[in-house]
Amino acid sequence: MFEKQIRIPEPEEIKQLVPMPESLKKVREERERLITDVITGKSDKLVVIVGPCSAHEPEPVLDYVERLGRLSAKLSDKLVIVPRIYTNKPRTRGVGYKGMFSQPDPSKAEDIQKGIITIRRLNIGAMEASGLAAADEMLYPANYGYVDDLLCYNAVGARSSENQLHRLVASGIDGPVGIKNPMSGSIMAMINSVYAAQSAQVFKLNGWQVKTSGNPLAHAILRGAVDNYGNDIPNFHYEFVMRVAEDYAKTELKNPAIIIDTNHSNSGKNFRQQIRICEEVMQNRIYDRDFKKIVKGFMIESFIEEGNQKDDVVYGKSITDPCLGWNDTERLLCDIAEKV
Repeated sequence: MFEKQIRIPEPEEIKQLVPMPESLKKVREERERLITDVITGKSDKLVVIVGPCSAHEPEPVLDYVERLGRLSAKLSDKLVIVPRIYTNKPRTRGVGYKGMFSQPDPSKAEDIQKGIITIRRLNIGAMEASGLAAADEMLYPANYGYVDDLLCYNAVGARSSENQLHRLVASGIDGPVGIKNPMSGSIMAMINSVYAAQSAQVFKLNGWQVKTSGNPLAHAILRGAVDNYGNDIPNFHYEFVMRVAEDYAKTELKNPAIIIDTNHSNSGKNFRQQIRICEEVMQNRIYDRDFKKIVKGFMIESFIEEGNQKDDVVYGKSITDPCLGWNDTERLLCDIAEKV
């Protein structure tokens, strides 16, 4: 049984309440263009989507993104740095903290309207502080309209990549969309999702029949897999990536591209392994021209303080999955840039 609680304003109503400043529209467009150039092969830079597992509190996120902005300015000739401001948290069992979208204050009950407003203000503040536009996960496709003018990158998560509506909405997004392999690790399912997202579609969304032209910038994210016993299976190694490249070639998809998610099942959520994973991938890019051509970047979980915590006590420390700390992150991004 559904119990109606509060009417949530439509996206345009929220956008009028928290409008995107005209001065920042070109910032978002330029950051999206830089990512697009990498995905299409026009640029040899690497995309690095980096930030906390969940953006649970605005102040430390703004602090972190401001640091990224300064680092991005130093490494801009090699890297396109994209702050990971993830405001929705998928839950394997469906309970627990579900992200800023639902709970703008993790210690309090859900307040979705306040969450949407908080997200818009956070993304706008982040752009103002850093000159960088952010990435987020499209966990709920019907909610995309609340942030479509703010983000330069959208991700479809492992639990969502085989969902039809996620694929269809991705086909109508104008910018880059990364689609993760599902939890099972099925590469065929991921490739099929990318194919669907790159294809023109007609479907129902938010009370309308809509038509899309397909998104040629949809691409793959390898995040590892989980077997039937709950064991993590990494899929960032050379042999696996080259098999994915072969599958890409068979389907004749546009703009073949892979982003390596260095955490989750690739690291077994051992956050410090992200450093080793990046190093191995960069060595493989040096070793093999075809590997370099298809691996376009990384997704890294990082915050101000390393690790994680149960409650929001330590400033800038994740309350969900453990993350790299800032000092390690800065060294890692500089090291990646040297090897591009």
